[in-house]
Formats: sequence, structure tokens, C-alpha cells
Amino acid sequence: MTPLRLAYLIAGLTVAGAALCGCGLQAGASTGSVTISVTRNLGGAQVAAATIAHPPAGATALDVLKRRFKVADGRGRTVRSIDGLTAGPGERWRLFVNGVTSRPGTRVHTGDRLWWDLGDSRVAPLAVVGSFPEPFRHGLEGRRLPTTVECGGDVAAACAHVAAVLGHAGVPVASQLLGAGSGQDSLTVVVGTWHDISRELAATLLARGPASSGVFARFGREGTSLKLLNASGVVANTVRSPAGMIAALAQQGAPPTWLVVGTDAAGVTAAARALTAARLHDHFALAVSGGRDLPVPR
Repeated sequence: MTPLRLAYLIAGLTVAGAALCGCGLQAGASTGSVTISVTRNLGGAQVAAATIAHPPAGATALDVLKRRFKVADGRGRTVRSIDGLTAGPGERWRLFVNGVTSRPGTRVHTGDRLWWDLGDSRVAPLAVVGSFPEPFRHGLEGRRLPTTVECGGDVAAACAHVAAVLGHAGVPVASQLLGAGSGQDSLTVVVGTWHDISRELAATLLARGPASSGVFARFGREGTSLKLLNASGVVANTVRSPAGMIAALAQQGAPPTWLVVGTDAAGVTAAARALTAARLHDHFALAVSGGRDLPVPR
């Protein structure tokens, strides 16, 4: 596909996304509730879930947690245990609010999704995908951010699908060519093959490994394989083309960037089709290969 034809397609996707959401920035307005998910082993096992209707104004994530669960505090307003499930040696309770790592004292806003996970203390992602459609639907710290989909030149169908899914969730979407830049105060979804995105900052961080990206996966040197790591950063499985992944990564203080990426166009398409709340639920990242969903870390 030529750049000119892709540009026309992207313009159409922007209009389609707006039409799907139907009512601008107020689409998908909150019902006033906050959801809580409690897991262990890096999202590997669900422990409990709850919904808090109309949390008090100014309530923190820890305040809301204590409304439904028995909580033992740790040092410095950390959490030591939830309903008797206690952090052991080398473990810690980690909180994500709308898919972004947060502190227990973070203020809660209506529509927020709070995810508490007990896992390896060495794992330190700043952003995860397991609260989709957050942070796109309700934003961060009570403020919705513009969402941009950046499209590789050979994955137009996958880009259209991603834009449609977000639009259906009530998220206005602007689409543009890969590498055009989205600004520092917006949410970005990068859709492309590893070859397409390899010069993007997010891809550079991913290639450096989980210490830089917080994502426990990386592509092989030629981009034709995807290496899935365990919590120690050791390769646990290698999947080959076609394979894809949905992951989120962030730098401190900046909104996250999401990747819908694959070894080839077929891998990107498979990843785009996995962009659902059910398939991403409580996963740090998700790889897809051969019709299988492979949670990351392995």
C-alpha cells in the first residue's frame, strides 16, 4: 500500500472511530462504580473481585480496598496482606489503576479499575494491559486523554480493527502514520510488524528487556520470532511467525504506549483480534501464536 493510499485510509478510520463512539468525549461515561481485581503470581491466578458503587469523594485506592477486604498494612502505607493472603519473601503487593502502576494513596475516580497483584518483587512494569478498555475509556487520575493509533504501512486491516474496537468502547480515536508523533499528553497505540516499529522509542525500550520496558518478552534479531520470558527475565518459550503481542510500556511520569505488534502482518492481525477485555483480563501482556493466548510473563 502506498503512503498516499494509507493516508486516505487513516483519515477514514478517524471518522469511523468518532462515529462508533457516537458522542465525543462523553461517550462511555462512568456509571459511578469502581472495580477491584485481586490476583497473585503476576495475574496468573484470580483471588477475588469486587465492585464499589459510588466510592466517597477523595477516597484512595487503599480506602476503597478496605471497604470490601480485610487488609493488613505494611510499612509506609503499603499493603502486607489482603484477606489473609500475605506477601512472602521476595513478594510484594503491586497496584495498577487503569493499567498504570500506582501507589495505595492514589485518589480513586468513578470508573477506575483497581488491580492488586501479589507477585515477584523484582517485576516492575509501569503499565499493563489487563484492565482494558482502560486507560483509554476513563483516563488517568480522573482525566481522559486523547487516543492516537499509529499505523504501519502493511497492516491496514489490523489498524482498522483496533480503531473500531476502541470506538465501540466509547473512545474517540485519531489515526496517523507510524512515526508521526502523538505528543506527550496522549495515549498512543502503535500497530505494526516488528520491522515497522523497530525505530520507535517503545520498540527500543522493548528490545532492551524488561528492566527498561517492564515487558517480559522481546523479538528475535530478525523479528521473525517472539521470546517470552519468565519473572526472572529468562526465556521460557519462543514462538515463531506468525506471532503477535499486545503490551503496554511507559516511562516514569508519562502516559503509557500500547503495542499491537507481530512478527509479520498475520501476527499483527492475530494480536489486534485479541484486543478484548475478556482476553486481556488480568494479564500484564499477552502473546498470541497458533490460535493460543500466551500470558506474559510466562
